[in-house]
Amino acid sequence: MISNDISTTETVRNVFIIDDKGIVRLILVYPMNVGRSIPEILRALTALQVADANSASMPANWIPCEPVILPPPQTFAELQARNDQIEKERNGMSWYLSFKEPKDCKVEHNK
Repeated sequence: MISNDISTTETVRNVFIIDDKGIVRLILVYPMNVGRSIPEILRALTALQVADANSASMPANWIPCEPVILPPPQTFAELQARNDQIEKERNGMSWYLSFKEPKDCKVEHNK
């Protein structure tokens, strides 16, 4: 969304999270009249690290050490196993949205 009231010459504040391979993983853009949220920046960094460590995705409003979203099954056998697991453990809504506890939610911010 672009507002007509916003100047096109004022600077904005950007936050870039770049991994050790030089790949930009996250860009946050803040207008001049909105301060950056350091807790949100650290939460996003943690989410990227935990997602990578667990080969998973993070749900909306994820908080460190809460369950993560499992990737979708790649074969029919994996799909059947996922459905059995969901029925047994009650860890999801369907084969395409199921959760697991992260194996490692400890994060090093100095990487």
